[in-house]
Amino acid sequence: MAFSILRNCARFGKHVGSKNAVIENVLKNAKMETNRSMLPCRCSSQMIISPTNHLTTREYSKHAKHTHAERKYQSDSESDSDLEWIGHRGESDFWRRKIRTFHGILDLNRDGVISFDDFKILSERFINLGHLEKAQVKKFQDLLQDLWEKQFGEISPYNLVSVEKYLENMHHVLNDKNLVRKAHSFLPYLFKAVDKDRSGAITVEEFKLFFDVLGLNEQDAILAFRAIDSNGDGRISQKEFVRHGRDFFVTEDEDRISKYFWGPLVDH
Repeated sequence: MAFSILRNCARFGKHVGSKNAVIENVLKNAKMETNRSMLPCRCSSQMIISPTNHLTTREYSKHAKHTHAERKYQSDSESDSDLEWIGHRGESDFWRRKIRTFHGILDLNRDGVISFDDFKILSERFINLGHLEKAQVKKFQDLLQDLWEKQFGEISPYNLVSVEKYLENMHHVLNDKNLVRKAHSFLPYLFKAVDKDRSGAITVEEFKLFFDVLGLNEQDAILAFRAIDSNGDGRISQKEFVRHGRDFFVTEDEDRISKYFWGPLVDH
């Protein structure tokens, strides 16, 4: 085809200048087209740098990586996207450490097992702060009873849940589409219980109160608050509180700041 173009240009050279000039012009254009075809496509990960495009390759790669991380975090925090790996979760040692940590918080008398009485006593601590409305108290109590019965069975002083049993149960919850959606349903009540001024956001002092009710120390509360308060405005909204509290139970990513939500993790 290139030879045909050259013949045509030579044939009509008298209309556009000398034959040599035409051939040189054609070759120049062909070379430009070849070079252009070798440039990366705009849809690839390498951006074409031009006077109208100020993103360098490095800047674009950084932007793409950041965007991917944001999508990953969002997908892991959304209830529907969380279901992608249903059936294959809860296998990491890191996740098991987190669940053991939470079992230790629920085990109020530190005897190695939890019962519905532990659930009830801990919930009463939050209720006794006096910041929940009467209707909220009733819903909170009903919710905890429903969670216990669905996860652990009958309410009985003889129904005791060991660490291993709790791990097994939470593994089941994590891999059940219906149960995992409700795993964090108690968190809004904890938030409202410590939101003393009912402003819809809690300060570090209110977060200290949250840790105090859980039996955790003040210094750990400060460190956890600073980690969760990602924008550094000194306040955590209910949405942030619930998101990070839930994320603690469902993610196996050790880089997530939600690992600080319930205080220091146990060693093993």
